[in-house]
Amino acid sequence: MFQYNIDKLLYFFILSSVEVGEHLYWTIGNYNLHGQVFIVSWIVIFVLISLSFISTRDLRKIPGKLQNFVEFILEFLQDIAKNQIGEHEYRFWLPYISTIFLFILGSNWAGALIPWKLINLPEGELAAPTNDINTTVALSLLTSLAYFYAGLSKNGLSYFLRYVEPTPVLLPINILEDFTKPLSLSFRLFGNILADELVVSVFTLLVPILIPLPVMILGLFASSIQALIFSTLSAAYIGEALEGHGDH
Repeated sequence: MFQYNIDKLLYFFILSSVEVGEHLYWTIGNYNLHGQVFIVSWIVIFVLISLSFISTRDLRKIPGKLQNFVEFILEFLQDIAKNQIGEHEYRFWLPYISTIFLFILGSNWAGALIPWKLINLPEGELAAPTNDINTTVALSLLTSLAYFYAGLSKNGLSYFLRYVEPTPVLLPINILEDFTKPLSLSFRLFGNILADELVVSVFTLLVPILIPLPVMILGLFASSIQALIFSTLSAAYIGEALEGHGDH
């Protein structure tokens, strides 16, 4: 079982170096940074921060259209966190769940809406950060750290008793489950976003006028669903970790 997990991790590391298309890299010392991911991520973060600042600088009892829209999003995210984590614990984790959802949604939509290919770079091309496996792996590992922190902070070392419940025979399976959670989160998001961009690119090359539009609309819907799935599963994992080992 130990060797199996090591092989899995090595495969995961090798897969993170797989590239589709050309990419822009920045070299800092001995490290190559994925330039396209950083550029588009910074744009998405800037837009999200600007939107939150503009919509909250003049709060009113009778909200305007923008404030009403932002409050709707906040209530939607509160419902996700509350349903998965619980009434008494969700407020602490709401910022994380909201950030994950908004960043993934913004990144997905940035790839689906903005014609990055029109921007010429010395090498490579801009695209959604979430179509890079390293981004989705980083996000899924953040979720893994979050639910381990949640379980340990709530239950202490007794959190690890869940590995031998309901029977110690399930110990290897329960340990393996913690490896498969980030794997499934990262591959699901990466695969769907990459496939969507490839489909749009192929249709654009074959029929560049009308056909890509329905595919792009479908891509926006799929991108929203992927952000919802990732944030909902993250909240569910945190909620599961917060349960006492005797609550199962």
